[in-house]
Amino acid sequence: MRELLVLGTASQVPTRHRNHNGYLLRWDDEVILFDPGEGTQRQMLMAGQAVTPLKRICITHFHGDHSLGLPGILQRVSLDRVPHPVTVHYPAGGQEFYDRLRHATSYWDNAEIVPSPVSAGSGSDGDAAFVAETSAGRLTALPLRHSIEAYGYRLAEPDSRRLLPALLAEHGISGPAVGELQRAGRLGEVTLEQVSTVRPGQSFAFIMDTGLCDNVYALAEDVDMLVIESTFLDEDSALAAQVGHLTAGQAASVARESRVRKLVLTHFSQRYQDSTRFLDEARKEFDGPIVIAEDLLRVPLPPRRS
Repeated sequence: MRELLVLGTASQVPTRHRNHNGYLLRWDDEVILFDPGEGTQRQMLMAGQAVTPLKRICITHFHGDHSLGLPGILQRVSLDRVPHPVTVHYPAGGQEFYDRLRHATSYWDNAEIVPSPVSAGSGSDGDAAFVAETSAGRLTALPLRHSIEAYGYRLAEPDSRRLLPALLAEHGISGPAVGELQRAGRLGEVTLEQVSTVRPGQSFAFIMDTGLCDNVYALAEDVDMLVIESTFLDEDSALAAQVGHLTAGQAASVARESRVRKLVLTHFSQRYQDSTRFLDEARKEFDGPIVIAEDLLRVPLPPRRS
């Protein structure tokens, strides 16, 4: 199963219908929680999602609507005695905030929580801060443009090969020999490339609070699904630029220019009562599938590229 579970979609403050941020990506057996804002633990309960499968948590930045749910999640991980390590990625410059959240209250610490601070490369704006090799592929981070240190994340599955039965039969390869060919890459004079085709890997990007910058486009490039903030509408673009946020139109233009396959807009300001306005603005810039995120919505990844 590869899908996004949306746990919260508000921005600075929650509303009656939108919880603070929270996004859970299920990618086969790799389960990643992004930006657990206040109330995330309860939203997971409402969605029927246990913490036990959780493998890692990614924090984009230490503003409350993106991180105040972390203590509750980590304490629940301990309460449920999750048997495997849970890695937490977060901006290295926010170490003090992480330490406070990690031990915000007294509790029995029965889980292995692995801190993994992320820091930018020493070079240009495009330098990646390597995060981790996961069972789903490579998870990397890039610095964004916000009022405090912030990162976006990208998960990219490597390409693989899909065997073609007709070509296997043509070369007389069957049974256990197929597995041997896959492991070794060659069976006698027959190479794996001769009897297979490329199976493109899938990719996912998560971009929260930021103004437009090169790394927004780098993270979004050719991804199958882009989850991106669209806090404001274009009528408030000056305010968006001032506080380091995107409009729905800007987020959609990023998706168009970066050749995104499915766009998920979220992180909506409470000042707007009609969420269809975000869709109307985004549709002017991007003609692919657009999802206006709602709390507890499940969004499947698009089918694999052929």
